[in-house]
Amino acid sequence: MILAGDVGGTKVHLALYDFDGGSLTHKRDERYPAKDYSGLEDIVREFLAADQVSSACFGVPGPVRDGRLRLTNLPWTLDSREIARNLSIDHVFLINDLEANGYGIAELKSNQIYTLSEGDPSQIGNRALISAGTGLGEGILIWNGRTHVPYPSEGGHADFAPRNEDEIDLLRFLKQKYNGRISFERVVAGMGITNIYEFLRDVRGMEEPSWLADRIASEDPNAVITELALSAKSELCERTVDMHVSAYGAEAGNLALKILSIGGIYLGGGIAPRIIEKLKDGTFMRSFTDKGRLSQLLINMPVRVILESRAALLGAAAYAEARAAELSGVSPRAASVGI
Repeated sequence: MILAGDVGGTKVHLALYDFDGGSLTHKRDERYPAKDYSGLEDIVREFLAADQVSSACFGVPGPVRDGRLRLTNLPWTLDSREIARNLSIDHVFLINDLEANGYGIAELKSNQIYTLSEGDPSQIGNRALISAGTGLGEGILIWNGRTHVPYPSEGGHADFAPRNEDEIDLLRFLKQKYNGRISFERVVAGMGITNIYEFLRDVRGMEEPSWLADRIASEDPNAVITELALSAKSELCERTVDMHVSAYGAEAGNLALKILSIGGIYLGGGIAPRIIEKLKDGTFMRSFTDKGRLSQLLINMPVRVILESRAALLGAAAYAEARAAELSGVSPRAASVGI
């Protein structure tokens, strides 16, 4: 069996996979609150218990260098060699979480993807991946003439570029709040929803009724804002999500331009599936395609939403099997075809 992991700033999601007829088969998975553990190895030991795995791959937030990464949101340093030695796993790999998502796309079925815009599906070329969740991840899927090869990126940390008066004032508000530069992650990731909400309330003076303030204070603010926006029960929340989705579409279009993703762009992460109905109303696509003289290029790009929450785990499992097979000469995927 293969161990796959999706390591985030707040949770660690682990899963076991095997192969049947050449396809990944899910055995079991579990989520762990990262702050409750001193390191990744403790979580893996608890998860595996009596199970044995031949290889493992963990998708991690940030740039991996020589199999090593120091997490920014957790006091952990991960080293693939140490993990392999301490847990007695033959092959352990660390890859960027968006890279894992990229490998996962090839493992998805049609019902695990929603097409937001058909574009011109006959186009073949590079693809882009943008994932808004706790953070804002961006990845590149380079077309090499035979297949799409995922590459990581830290584009979500590029400078936020406001496009109108509201966003210019939002930038000023956030520069004061964070006392420095503002990245797209501050606007488009989960924290962006709360940031925009506070801007509209405190700077634009939109009314926050007491019942709404109570819910924001006692519950997950992003969940409350999204719920009330989608149910049209709060003008403040509706406006918040409008601005958030518009900025999301704009940055997705920026990424698509930079890598010329004529093969399309995928929206991953946890936010897009939860606001799928909002994404359908045209707000996202108007911003995505609003690129002046190059707008038609964006109009022709297919836009798809990844609905499967385990896409990164699927990608990590596929990567672990492929790389371990290169090193050992034994491929569980290939062997399963003949069973």
